[in-house]
Amino acid sequence: MPDTVIYVENLGKRYLLKHQRPERYVALRDVIAKGAKSLLRQLNPFSPRPFHPAAPNYEEFWALKEVSFEVKQGDRVGIIGRNGAGKSTLLKILSRITEPTTGRIAIRGRVASLLEVGTGFHSELTGRENIFLNGAILGMTKAEIKRKFDEIVAFAEVEKFLDTPVKHYSSGMYVRLAFAVAAHLEPEILIVDEVLAVGDAQFQKKCLGKMEDVAKNEGRTVLFVSHNMGTITQLCTKGIYLSQGKLVGLGDINAVVLQYLTSDAENTAYKQLYSLEQIKQLNKIVFFREVAIANHEGEHSSEVDVRYPFYINLSYEVRKTVKNVELTIHILTSDGRPVFTTLQSDCDPDSFGIRHPGCYQASVQVPGMFLMPGSYLLKLAAHEPMVQMYDYHENTIMFRVNETGTKLAKYQRHDHIGVVMIDLPWKIK
Repeated sequence: MPDTVIYVENLGKRYLLKHQRPERYVALRDVIAKGAKSLLRQLNPFSPRPFHPAAPNYEEFWALKEVSFEVKQGDRVGIIGRNGAGKSTLLKILSRITEPTTGRIAIRGRVASLLEVGTGFHSELTGRENIFLNGAILGMTKAEIKRKFDEIVAFAEVEKFLDTPVKHYSSGMYVRLAFAVAAHLEPEILIVDEVLAVGDAQFQKKCLGKMEDVAKNEGRTVLFVSHNMGTITQLCTKGIYLSQGKLVGLGDINAVVLQYLTSDAENTAYKQLYSLEQIKQLNKIVFFREVAIANHEGEHSSEVDVRYPFYINLSYEVRKTVKNVELTIHILTSDGRPVFTTLQSDCDPDSFGIRHPGCYQASVQVPGMFLMPGSYLLKLAAHEPMVQMYDYHENTIMFRVNETGTKLAKYQRHDHIGVVMIDLPWKIK
């Protein structure tokens, strides 16, 4: 197709993992004894030959396998998946940093990549020199780089350090300059990994705005990897979901994010978080055993009525006396946006203060006419704030709040009026 800028067919990348027994410490007397035995063996041709251990074993590991997709000009593609799913490997192949083992790719246009801090920078060169170096690598002429130079420097906010070798830059300064170069030197395809997480919140916002401008207004293509689903859905229009090196989701970004977030969540009212065998082997001080959603009548149900309250019931265990425990319940929309958080903290003066060993039950009531109709995810955490995480479960249960003929029924799309509803007093004069 003429508007296809990236074509990937049956892409695969294989690595060989070497497994070898660790060598034990060898003393000088062992070396001397081994030398003496070797000499005697050479003098006596009838002595038995020594046994040599087999060569190290090699295991095949496929970081990517049979991945196929197309990207059109101007697409904003979010690539999502858990750690180790193959996202960075895919970007390295598309950036021609590494070669695929199988399959083929076809790319039309110049590619600018920002995969890690300082990608394409020479640490001994100054910021000014690296701008020209990166531009030359991208195939830009000197005149084109000069035309964009002032804009790059202003965006990166490194005017004072422009003639300083970049080896003296902080990681944040590195990223600012690297992203400014990659985004402003007009590549047809911009590839960005999670490296933006190094920058501060203000710079991240500026970068996202620039990427949106590059894709929407300039018609260039952006491939973006992030674990922040809110950022992904805000920036991207299409999604690629990788799991264990395979393509398992492709299409509209909201649908792909929903598939990713609910891959581990069960559409059930009750979930046992650990099996009895796992509980016996757990070495956690505090952990959740069960979680359940109950309707206003106290019955387990993953479908609740918007008009009535419902309950989040927890069962957890404490295995030794602990202080300052905080139990947290997070409610998220089906596309991963946080709705609200409720917690019970021993750091509060009116709380337990100390939890003794034993099994505990907890119940949290969510009021009726509070959550808008729709699907929601539930996340759990038990931790000592700023010290340690005891237990954590992401997207444990998926439940749905149903519209049942309230005043909200006239709104066909509830996402236009928010995630929660609340009656506030209006005073009219």
